[in-house]
Amino acid sequence: MSGIGGADEDVDIDLGGLFRAVWQRRGRLLLQTAGVAAIAFAVAKMIAPSYEAETRVLIESREPEFSGEAQASKGGSDRIFDESGIASQVQVLRSSDLIKQVARNMNLHELEEFDPSAHPSMISDLLVMLGLKKNPLELPPEERTLKEFNSKVQVYQIEKSRVIGIAFTSKDPELAAAIPNEMAKVYLLMQSGAKLDSNSEASRWLEPEIANLREKVRDAEAKVAAYRAESGLLPTGGTENFATRQLSDISAELARIRAERANAAARAESVRSALADGRSVDTLADIVGSPMIQRLKESQAALKGQIADLSTTLLDGHPRLRGLKSQLDGIEGQIRSETRKILASLENEAKVGQLREQQLVQQLNSIKAQSAQAGEEEVGLRALEREAAAQRQLLETYLARYREATSRSVANATPADARVISSAVVPVTASFPKVVPITIVAALASFLLSSVAIMLGELFSGRALRPVNRPRAMVAEPATALPSATDFASASILADVLPSEEHEEESASSGAEEQDFSIEAVAAHLLDSGTRIAVSVSPGGDEGSTATVMLARLLAEEEQKIVLIDLSGSACPTRLMVQEPHLPGITNLLAGEVAFTESIHADRLSEVHIIPHGDADPQKAMRGIDRLQMIVDALANVYDLVLIECGSADAAAVAKVARREGIEIILSAPAVSEERIIEELTCFGEAGYRDIVLMTGRGEYGPGFPDRWAA
Repeated sequence: MSGIGGADEDVDIDLGGLFRAVWQRRGRLLLQTAGVAAIAFAVAKMIAPSYEAETRVLIESREPEFSGEAQASKGGSDRIFDESGIASQVQVLRSSDLIKQVARNMNLHELEEFDPSAHPSMISDLLVMLGLKKNPLELPPEERTLKEFNSKVQVYQIEKSRVIGIAFTSKDPELAAAIPNEMAKVYLLMQSGAKLDSNSEASRWLEPEIANLREKVRDAEAKVAAYRAESGLLPTGGTENFATRQLSDISAELARIRAERANAAARAESVRSALADGRSVDTLADIVGSPMIQRLKESQAALKGQIADLSTTLLDGHPRLRGLKSQLDGIEGQIRSETRKILASLENEAKVGQLREQQLVQQLNSIKAQSAQAGEEEVGLRALEREAAAQRQLLETYLARYREATSRSVANATPADARVISSAVVPVTASFPKVVPITIVAALASFLLSSVAIMLGELFSGRALRPVNRPRAMVAEPATALPSATDFASASILADVLPSEEHEEESASSGAEEQDFSIEAVAAHLLDSGTRIAVSVSPGGDEGSTATVMLARLLAEEEQKIVLIDLSGSACPTRLMVQEPHLPGITNLLAGEVAFTESIHADRLSEVHIIPHGDADPQKAMRGIDRLQMIVDALANVYDLVLIECGSADAAAVAKVARREGIEIILSAPAVSEERIIEELTCFGEAGYRDIVLMTGRGEYGPGFPDRWAA
């Protein structure tokens, strides 16, 4: 810590001394801590205890089991109670209407705990009289009770659940348990009443809608019936119309008639072929199946039997045999006649089938035309039927909802979408005050505050401070003035010229030793003075140029935008800072070989920018030395500091760079003899430079700090 305890000596905090001071006063500290703990214990015991009880309510969808839509709506209702839905229910539980209802049910306005303003203290009356406090009795008792109630109740959602907690704090443990339970009860009644009101409102709204829908259904069905009558689209009990049904029936009948006609024609053809070929017709089904042919066959068989019997006893010319044979011939003729009749009957049957087929074909063609027309008219009928069906379905839906809403309203079957899962019980232990924790916290606070007070006393008295042998920080004390190199030279010259005067010699030597010419001090001076352009001369060669590079990097660490121009003959800054040895630099820029931005590069170890030495022809670059001042001015408009390293240049060469006022001259001379420094100062003094900043070393502010910038 700088600047404490003296203007010429830096001091630091002695932590050991602080703790020793606390230990030396341990007796008083412990006694004070014990006293505060005793007072906290007594005060906590004197405070009237408060009790807290909690009721928990689960928010879920609840529908009566007899409801037809209970299962269908369960999933949708559950999704309603998301995070925002639960938060809304929390606000319902904290609503003024619910709290007022609870207060009325439990007569809370009669309790002094919920209306302390009804019995104000003398201090409160005095503040009201002076106008410093509003008279609380101006509010109605219900509002005063509501205000006190809100200060004692807590309603919150249990994290990651649909459970709401209702906690209440009261001086009466029974009241602390009764109020959350009453709040849950009133909440469930309000939810149930809201659903009941919703059902009643739905019933009132559905009644005129149902009456209107009934008229619409009646009109739609009347239009369907009228259209059927006008179009002849009589219902057949199926999905097809009358014309289509008739067409189907005629097609089936036509197929049957064609089959019968073909069958009759085939049977007639078989009989005709048998007669024409003289074959026996006994094998034909139509002939054999004829009853007349069967009787004739039986008579024929009987006559043949008689003839066979008589032929054994009578001759062929016997009259009886001839009579029987004559009868046999007559029967055979009847069989042939009957066969022809059957043939004629089959042919007539085939002709009748053909005529019937022709009639059915004509009728079928007529029905086809009617069916096509009926199909076109059926499109309009279907539209009317769909409209009637839609109106009828909507009416049935409204009727079902009306019946359900009416039944719920009548039966009061509207459970709330919540239920109590944990009722509040009378607490046996007080929630406040917690005597032991309060006593412990008070004791710890007293101990810590007393310790801090002792430490602050030690600091302000200076007993906890100790001197240190470290220079002041360059940024912490911007008011520190940097001694000029002229002062250093004067002190040295006095030491050489007046060796016999001890007082002056000691004064000059001590003055020179007290001067700070380190890199840190020069950086602090440049920051304090706000220098924009500085020219560094290094009579010692590369060591001085290296110190200039360290100066630039140190300034960059103070968040300064620094650019270094390498005008040294050895190009030492270029070797220390750039990534590659052959980059365009100041000589290329002066020779006009590169653009301005192409000559600026980043330092490989810091935030400094550098314009390296370059690789252009030095003679060609010197012909453009007049452009250097313009380049420096342009850089000064962009950077906080333009640092020009000139190497071991003399005063005449520096004069080409430092042509205007406000340019700082830095003599970077680490490891340079005092005589050489005096010689350089003398040369610059003869050239007209009076105030020159001398930089001779690193100082004691961390002699190892340049190591992290080593090449």
